[in-house]
Amino acid sequence: MSGLLALLDDVAAIAKVAAASVDDVIGQAAKAGSKAAGAVIDDAAVTPKYVAGFSPARELPIVWRIAKGSLKNKLIFLLPVGLLLNTFLPGVITPLLMLGGAYLCFEGAEKVYHLFVPGHHDADQPKDLVQDPTHLEEQKVSGAIKTDFILSAEIMTIALSEIPDSNIWMEASTLAVVAIGITVMVYGSVALIVKADDFGLHLSHEGRFGVTRAIGIGIVKAMPGVMKFLMTVGTAAMLWVGGSIVIHGLKELGIKGLYNTIHDIAHGVAHAIGVAEGFLGWFATATMDGIFGLILGLILIPIVTKVIEPVWHMVKGKKEEASGH
Repeated sequence: MSGLLALLDDVAAIAKVAAASVDDVIGQAAKAGSKAAGAVIDDAAVTPKYVAGFSPARELPIVWRIAKGSLKNKLIFLLPVGLLLNTFLPGVITPLLMLGGAYLCFEGAEKVYHLFVPGHHDADQPKDLVQDPTHLEEQKVSGAIKTDFILSAEIMTIALSEIPDSNIWMEASTLAVVAIGITVMVYGSVALIVKADDFGLHLSHEGRFGVTRAIGIGIVKAMPGVMKFLMTVGTAAMLWVGGSIVIHGLKELGIKGLYNTIHDIAHGVAHAIGVAEGFLGWFATATMDGIFGLILGLILIPIVTKVIEPVWHMVKGKKEEASGH
């Protein structure tokens, strides 16, 4: 009997340790995920454009395909690579993070550039693909998953950098929770956004009361503005997050001047106004990070479009020719 009681005590102790570990994982995941909020906002704001132009019946299947690709990006590729780099080559993480941040700056600045050069971006899109919805869907899903890979890499790397030093299993569990939680949150939100107009249309036609139908009409009328707002937020988030990542990376590499200058200015602004100092300090910092991101992105546009992309297409073309033979 005493042996059985001792065994039950051991089981209870193990259960307490396991429960504490689960709490630690969830707590660390929540903290780490919150640090990647900017990239998460960007991910949620950018994705709806990939279902634009498709029939309502295809919207949710496309979102589901992109969500599965996002989970694959995070769990199969980025999680093990991130853990390996963090264990064996930790010095590489900051430069890689800065490279991803620079890409976000480029993407955000390119969107701003296209606002002032209308038609340039659309001119690059092949017109004949519109006649083949299946091919267009494959192209859109593939492009969305590639963009998600960059954003997911940022999210996972930021999350990894925020996890306290522990054993590899704790880090892996925390990153897995971050990956799944953020993917569900992002693509669940996207699904609600892309179907909101259909829901509003349903209410406007099928609502039993005048108020219900009026709400439905209001939702339908509001959605174009909501989508434009989300795209604006997504662009701003790209520039803010990308600029912040590069600036913090420079600080980690010992180049602290820009980071210290922004920090001092933000602190001075918040202190001078004296109201909501925490929010004002954050807002001033985010604004200056975003301005830096925009400048960096504009500098990168000609480098990427005139040098990197032609070289990439040339190499890709040669590989395709070789595989064709």
